[in-house]
Amino acid sequence: MLKQPYAIEVNNLTKEFQGKLAVDNISLQIKEGEIYSFLGPNGAGKSTTIKMLITLLQADSGQGNIQGYDLLKDTDTIRLLIGVALQEASLDEAQTGLQFLKLQGRLYGLTKDQIQQRIQELTPLIDIGDALGKPIKTYSGGMKRRLDLAASIIHNPKILFLDEPTTGLDPINRSKVWTEIKRLNQELGMTIFLTTQYLEEADQLANRVGIICDGRIVAEDTPEELKKSIGEDLIILHVRSKTAQAKKIISALPVVSKVEEVKDKLVISTKSSSEAIGQVTQSLNKHNLDIVTLTMRETTLDDVFLAVTGNYLETE
Repeated sequence: MLKQPYAIEVNNLTKEFQGKLAVDNISLQIKEGEIYSFLGPNGAGKSTTIKMLITLLQADSGQGNIQGYDLLKDTDTIRLLIGVALQEASLDEAQTGLQFLKLQGRLYGLTKDQIQQRIQELTPLIDIGDALGKPIKTYSGGMKRRLDLAASIIHNPKILFLDEPTTGLDPINRSKVWTEIKRLNQELGMTIFLTTQYLEEADQLANRVGIICDGRIVAEDTPEELKKSIGEDLIILHVRSKTAQAKKIISALPVVSKVEEVKDKLVISTKSSSEAIGQVTQSLNKHNLDIVTLTMRETTLDDVFLAVTGNYLETE
């Protein structure tokens, strides 16, 4: 087989459930060794897409390949090449963690020595101490997530699919998972496709981000380029009362590009924050509207999400 230019390549994948489009003509080209992230809220189509890519769901239309193997014709081969950790961990709770990892290694054709070596290498990621020898049913949700992730990479797959890998983890263990994802990518050249609704996770890990909303990719680029595409400073303003009146006053200022109301605050986009701050404060003071807080901040992926969908992914 000729070497393929992309680790993952799909064209116009569509999936419908009970008359509703869950995935709407998605196309992807993900290079070998790339970390690619789908960023979007619950129900955006992230999990459905990943399940089609790992051959658990068949697309209604469209085509694609993983490492050059066809999603429809070569499902068995694809499943041996990839590692998968889904939101719903597939764990036999009657087994111990150690038994589960050994079984996963055998299923992928590893020898006893290889399995033992990989378990030793993965122990820092699992980080559950003596509990590895105890039944999985006694594990916390976070322990189960880490065990499932370890099982997905025990065979050092060519491509790793992670569906919201740090959901339910505390900040310390989330950081450990991030470190392991980076190591797998940098040291082993592993291609990684992950879905997330955490802005920082996509920003920290991904070489490229696809923003997905209502089953469609609405923006795609590096995190840096996506943020640059907004091209404006942001001012966060909280007035004591009459937020709607304040929004109307600020929107009329020539230096202001856009004003969005998020809860009780106003998010002001401007080409020149230094100029805008003076005009905003003067205009509000003129109308006797008291400013509680006024801050500047850098553009985030959430601002990009707002720009391309009209909604924030995460509100302050």
